[in-house]
Amino acid sequence: MNHLGPFDETIVEVRNTNTSSSVVFVCEHASAYIPAEFEGLGLPEDALTSHVAWDPGAMALAERLTERFNGVLIAARTSRLVYDCNRPPEVPDAMPARSEIFDIPGNAHLTASDRADRVRTYYQPFRQAVSDAMSAIKDPVLVTVHSFTPIYHGKTRDVEIGVLHDDDARLADALLDVATRSGKHVVRRNEPYGPGDGVTHTLKEHALPGGYLNVMLEVRSDLVATGAAQGAMVETLSGWLEGALAATRTAPC
Repeated sequence: MNHLGPFDETIVEVRNTNTSSSVVFVCEHASAYIPAEFEGLGLPEDALTSHVAWDPGAMALAERLTERFNGVLIAARTSRLVYDCNRPPEVPDAMPARSEIFDIPGNAHLTASDRADRVRTYYQPFRQAVSDAMSAIKDPVLVTVHSFTPIYHGKTRDVEIGVLHDDDARLADALLDVATRSGKHVVRRNEPYGPGDGVTHTLKEHALPGGYLNVMLEVRSDLVATGAAQGAMVETLSGWLEGALAATRTAPC
C-alpha cells in the first residue's frame, strides 16, 4: 500500500498505511477534544467529558484491533459535537444543537458559512483519508468501531455489543453467527442504533458503493472502561471477526 496523506494529525489520524492487510478500522468518535476557538461550545465540564462528546473506550479498541489485524487505522481527532464524522454535511446532527439531555449552545445558531467551515476543516480531511485508504487496497474490509452509554435518557440498556449494518449484511451476518455460537455477551443486530438512526453513513459512503465487506461494531462503554477490560474485549472481537472474515471470504457468490 502507498503512503496516504499528508493529513493534519490534529484533525485526522492515519496509521499503518504500509501494511498488506485488507482491513481498514475507522473510529469516528475517537476524541472529546474541542479546539479552543469554540470555547467549549458553551457546555459544562460534565458534558465535555461525557459520551455526548465522544465514544469512551472506542479508540483504545480500534488501536488494539488494528494491531491484532495489522490493519489501517483512521480516527477523527475532534469531538463529534464540533463535527460528527459519521454524518453527512447536510443533516442537522452533523453539528447537533442538542445531544441526549444536553443543549449545545455553540451549535444553536450556526450560519451556512459556519457549517461550511466545519465541513471543510473537519469532515472533508476525514472523508478523504478513509477514501484514500479504501482505494489503496484491493478488496478492502471496512470496520468502524464505536461505544455506547449504558444508560440513555435514564433507561438502562441490556445489550452489550451491537453488530450494525446497512444494506450489505454479509459480514454482519457472519459475525453474528460466530458471536451467537460463542455464547459470550448479549449481542444484537442493529442495536442500540440502526440505519434508521443515521449511524451507518461511513459504511454507506465508503463500502457500499464498491461492494466491500463492512460492519459497524458498538460496544457498551462500561465493558471497556479499563485497559484490562479493553484487552479482553479485543480478544473476543478479534476472534469473532477472524471467524466472520474466514466465512465470508470462502462463501460461494
